Amino acid sequence: MANTHPTKNQQRLQNLIFLVLFLAIIGLLAWLSTRYTLESDWTSNSRNTLSDTSIALLATLDKPVRVVAFVREGSFSREAISKLLSRYQRNRADIELSFINPDTDPQTVREQGITLEGELVIHYGEKSENIKLLSEESITNALQRLARIDERWIVFLAGHGERDPLGEANFHIGEWGKQLQQKGFQLHRINLSTQPEIPTNTAVLVIADPQTPLLPGEITMIQRYVEQGGNLLWLLEPEQQTNLQPLAEQLGIEIQQGTLVDPTGQLLGITDPRFALVSEYTQHPITAQMEALTLFPQAGGLLINEESPWQVDVILTTLERSWLEQDEIVDRVDFNSGRDHPGPIILGLALTREIAEHQQRAVIIHDADFISNSYIGNGGNLNLGVNIINWLSHDDRFISIPTKISDDRHLELSTIEQGFIGFSFLLAIPGGLLLSGIGIWLTRRRR
Repeated sequence: MANTHPTKNQQRLQNLIFLVLFLAIIGLLAWLSTRYTLESDWTSNSRNTLSDTSIALLATLDKPVRVVAFVREGSFSREAISKLLSRYQRNRADIELSFINPDTDPQTVREQGITLEGELVIHYGEKSENIKLLSEESITNALQRLARIDERWIVFLAGHGERDPLGEANFHIGEWGKQLQQKGFQLHRINLSTQPEIPTNTAVLVIADPQTPLLPGEITMIQRYVEQGGNLLWLLEPEQQTNLQPLAEQLGIEIQQGTLVDPTGQLLGITDPRFALVSEYTQHPITAQMEALTLFPQAGGLLINEESPWQVDVILTTLERSWLEQDEIVDRVDFNSGRDHPGPIILGLALTREIAEHQQRAVIIHDADFISNSYIGNGGNLNLGVNIINWLSHDDRFISIPTKISDDRHLELSTIEQGFIGFSFLLAIPGGLLLSGIGIWLTRRRR
């Protein structure tokens, strides 16, 4: 085919159109890059991305958030703060970040009570809170506290050897109490023998394993609190005599006798048969997001009264291989079909009922050790303990945030392996390249 003059012009026109379109596409992409950003977190556990729980919390906020960081000019902290807050800003456009140099504005530093460089002040509506630790967990927990509509009092029954919500002994539940305080709850202890009235602003009344019997008048006050619609968390231990049977009847439950024995723990190296493990959870709001194992040392069983006026949901149950041992557990324990109660065993119940246009809630766990200072760090015990309080206080949207950590990338090498790698990279490979180069040079020179 002859390459005529019109054909040449047509090819030039096509090339020109292609060039114009190509440049237009490049320009459009460049313009779009200034308007929109695309980021991807390729870390193994997405530790540079906001957790789903933080994103869910941001979706519940109904007011703008303003964050003020007190950092000097040129400080490396500014970049770290901007990087972390940008994760929040990508999910909410009404989160504002500004910086104040503490050297040039000492008056604001004094007014805001700033004590450290890099400290943040988070403003939400009319409330604000100072944050000294830069992390997703601290910022989200602060937003969680600021978003609570009112003060939530968690009132702990005292005066009968109960576990102290601020105690540091292994038996007490101080670590759990600290977590609740960080999430905006106000913890108070009440001795009904000296203060014969449960505060009206009590969000949850906690009965945490009393060691001595309660007075009849105290039991009456607790029953009146429940009758009037108060939320309750009852933690009890096997074989603990606290004369609270009237409360169990009011809640429509039965407390089983015996100590829970779970052979599942032996498969995981736990030698004490009284340690029960829960690995499967129901779709109840308390446990729906639970994935980690929870550990329950020396637990007991619960039964549901068919005539209970409550809606009762099982939230914690063991596997079929477990049972309730009726005899004293020494070194070896075997199931006695004629005496022991076979599994699965219920050890946690959640109760609800409608009263005065309000949903009343209660949780009964036949084990108080799982949130004690000794065991709260095991598996998902802490998350479970916090989720229970969030649900009881009708703060279903607030759930605990697991800390993201990088995977273990540590490589251990023996002396021989280290020597081999050093020899290879320092001598063998450079020497091989040198000899190869000399060989190529000699071959070319002979030609």
